[in-house]
Amino acid sequence: MSAPETRATRRGAVDSVRPVRVTGPRIARLLEDLESADDARRKVLTDRFWSEAERLGTPLVEEIDGRPDHRAVTFLWRGHRATRQVLLNANRLADRDHLADSTLEHVPGTDVWHLGLRLRSDHRGSYRMAADVSAKEPPTDPAELQQRLRSLSAHAAADPLNPRRIPTRWSPADGSVFALPDAPAPAPSGTGDGPAGRVERHRVSAATLGGDRDTWVYLPPGHDVADRGPLPVLALSDGDMWFGRLGLDRTLDALVADGSLPPLAVLAPDAVDRDTRWRELGAREPFVTFLADELLPWAAGRWPLTTDPARTVVAGQSLGAVTALHAAHRRPERFGNVLAQSPSLWWRPGLPPPRGPKPPVFGVPWLVARYAASGPRSVAVHLEVGLHEGPMVEHGRALYDALHRAGHRVTRTEFNGGHDYACWHTGLADGLVRLLGV
Repeated sequence: MSAPETRATRRGAVDSVRPVRVTGPRIARLLEDLESADDARRKVLTDRFWSEAERLGTPLVEEIDGRPDHRAVTFLWRGHRATRQVLLNANRLADRDHLADSTLEHVPGTDVWHLGLRLRSDHRGSYRMAADVSAKEPPTDPAELQQRLRSLSAHAAADPLNPRRIPTRWSPADGSVFALPDAPAPAPSGTGDGPAGRVERHRVSAATLGGDRDTWVYLPPGHDVADRGPLPVLALSDGDMWFGRLGLDRTLDALVADGSLPPLAVLAPDAVDRDTRWRELGAREPFVTFLADELLPWAAGRWPLTTDPARTVVAGQSLGAVTALHAAHRRPERFGNVLAQSPSLWWRPGLPPPRGPKPPVFGVPWLVARYAASGPRSVAVHLEVGLHEGPMVEHGRALYDALHRAGHRVTRTEFNGGHDYACWHTGLADGLVRLLGV
């Protein structure tokens, strides 16, 4: 494929997933039926609509005439007299700088609030919602409205009509998950009937980080069988999320049980908090040293774990993905496989913690240049980026191209979603099977 064709294909992939505001068929029917309804009929129609929505689950997902590869996705909120406005906080579908574009519309004379989006039919994502029930009407000044909606977003929570929940990072409030018909199958979670691995939490000496570090350890069923041999190892950032909240162990149990993965051990240090995560992740030498020279030897001294880099994976998401890429670049004798999900390639040494939009990248991203300058290595890299992740899509493509030109073994997946654990959970399972599958 020629270079111009490649660029056109890439632009087309991003353009095809852009959300477009629409009125879904069920809402359109309700609006039409209500036009000539009296108060009694209006109540009947509204109650019937909510009964159907509760039966189908939210958001409503409907086919669109003439667009078989897209769906109308309608988010709903059941308000009351005090409801002033309702905000949809959908991962990477909402523009944080223009939150008014993500407010729901009210059907007059009812308790129905709705927002419809046309989305490509392989989308998966998470979202939260928040209702404004303050005493004052929303301000008309755009800047004041943006500030009010920004304050409202801090109170966003899961959709009460959607039973599919997911924990959110740094917040006690869960989010809700939706997946359209052509989205990749979710990561398996097992039935709980088969053999289960063991999850332990240990305090590991971390001299290079200035103290000890809580680390989650997953050990597969039968890990202590004497003749099994050393286990493959996954070093994974953000253990407090993956094991503390997302139950990754159930996914690993299922993948091992069905033969997709060999029995493996996982070492997953806690991120601790926002400031610590920013200070340690990214291409930070102390954290790489901790993984390679403290965490791996500590674990190998307790359990039968491999020291073969070809059977050792380092993985992470966002800044954790940059950590994983940098670890394999600096220590290929330890880490022979990288799973980098939504790598934050805007990162470069010396940046202060971002307090708003990520800083722009001028020229080639720093880590891309580092890999481009290195020769071929015996490291396998799998990259994964969401098509709703803005500049990160092009950054990921630039890294893939640089790795490919330099002779690295590299594969790439672009999923229809955002910077989102709802997508990463599926991608983590798929990526591990790709790198370690039997």
